[in-house]
Amino acid sequence: MNVYRGPQFRQVQQLQWQDVEADGGFRGGNRPVLIKGALRNWPASRNWTFERLAELRRSDGSEPVTSFQNGLVEQGVTREPVIQATAPYLRRLAALAAHTRATDIDQIGLLPNWRRQQLAGDASFELDWGYLQRLPADEVYLAQWYILKEFPQLRADFEIRQLWPGLRWTWEYTFIGPAHTVTGLHYDFPNNWFCQVSGVKEFLLFPPDQNEHLCRSRKYDWGATLSDIDITRLAQQPREREQFARARGLYARVEAGDALYVPSKTWHAVVALEPSISLAVFGLTPWEILVGGAPSQTRALLHWLRLYRHGNCTCHRMTAAGSARPLIE
Repeated sequence: MNVYRGPQFRQVQQLQWQDVEADGGFRGGNRPVLIKGALRNWPASRNWTFERLAELRRSDGSEPVTSFQNGLVEQGVTREPVIQATAPYLRRLAALAAHTRATDIDQIGLLPNWRRQQLAGDASFELDWGYLQRLPADEVYLAQWYILKEFPQLRADFEIRQLWPGLRWTWEYTFIGPAHTVTGLHYDFPNNWFCQVSGVKEFLLFPPDQNEHLCRSRKYDWGATLSDIDITRLAQQPREREQFARARGLYARVEAGDALYVPSKTWHAVVALEPSISLAVFGLTPWEILVGGAPSQTRALLHWLRLYRHGNCTCHRMTAAGSARPLIE
């Protein structure tokens, strides 16, 4: 039997929050770093539960209604989003999370935790790509919800400046969904602190020196550079699968209370092992905005004018390519 071995991985650098705090906060860098326990004393760790978020109401008393991601936007044809109320979705996730807590989370994943704990410090290893083939059909995902803009009072629940000192502009997006959601392979222009409030996620990370193996896509996205590699469909992508196997990456198991630093232009894909609540905090210094922001805005303008990759993008739906099964029927 021909088993796909895929890229070689090593575990990401890991620090304890108390050590980072004693050093005056994180100073940045160009390599991913996992900070264990960074969020555990933040109010979000107590206040951001599925049940409490389901109680959020707008100023007129109505429930929030927003756009849900329908399948992978990063690979293939971008599907029409699903527009629905957040409260029923969140209450359903609360029930799923209660059920998940009764299962042994250490036994599942691309790198089950029991196996990860047996690895030597800097040992290289392979992942179980068959795990993704055993996942259920995709479900809608409350991805990139700009919740702190809609409910600015929630900003006090996150002490980002404590983790990330210095002058920079930040953009914060919430990712909330069930187990088995997948964020496809891509990289973002800004640096990112990925804060895991609840649940467990697996991150696959590839530094920019692996670009030649990651099949950069021509599909346009305003905030990201995408890959043609779909980690959920490797068996159907022989060319991409062969290139991907040559890459060398980093693996991070991000648990509740952890924060993962993802530097600018670091390729990454994410798989949720449990129902999860995450906050991605993208940040740029004034110099980074000046140097990198102008080219990005120029491409965006050309795209809006239909002069740059119009129709091959994540913002204009290309075809009706089937639909994911909504979590709330």
